Amino acid sequence: MAESLSAHDTLDRPNLARRGLLFILSSPSGAGKTTISRMLLQADQEIKLSVSVTTRPPRTGEVEGVHYHFVDDPEFDAMVEEDDFYEWAHVFGYRYGTPKGRIRNALKEGQDFLFDIDWQGTQQLYQKDQQDVVRVFILPPSIAELRRRLESRATDDPLVIDARMERARAEISHWDAYDYVVINEDVNACFAKVSEILQAERMKRQRQTGLIPFVRELMA
Repeated sequence: MAESLSAHDTLDRPNLARRGLLFILSSPSGAGKTTISRMLLQADQEIKLSVSVTTRPPRTGEVEGVHYHFVDDPEFDAMVEEDDFYEWAHVFGYRYGTPKGRIRNALKEGQDFLFDIDWQGTQQLYQKDQQDVVRVFILPPSIAELRRRLESRATDDPLVIDARMERARAEISHWDAYDYVVINEDVNACFAKVSEILQAERMKRQRQTGLIPFVRELMA
């Protein structure tokens, strides 16, 4: 009997419409945001990585709309003029931006977007769209452990690591500009906490746009 009730409950569970969210993960280099982002994208089918617009030409193997939206300078200028970016910046001679129009349309359909950006990009995004932004900052368990992780990569010389550590301290100073702060002592435990944050934010009343007609039907 219990199995029958459980199956019936699953079949009758309403799939309510909801508004998507802009889920930001930030951390100093080496604290784990890229790893956590990759794990989240693999585990959760309802969220996808935000695709930036760039004036950089495609590299071998890059696909339009998957890796970037590739545009020329006049088109990028037009998007800036029309205020169609949440944020944009010059990077190594090219421009990169987060397209506002494409994302806002998808948010209405319930699509979630993941952003792996620093605190400055986070501030720009939050100023443009506070209602949809969820900000998560990932901290290392200690400065010594952060340095150990950077050194274990064996890709940078000591001077570069020193510079990364200096920048890390500056980034950590902005921890209080985020909604959630998670300490990444164990990557699996950290991923579990980040996933719980995402699930809880999806359940917020103001994001569940299908609740009003659903509750009205219950009360009829």
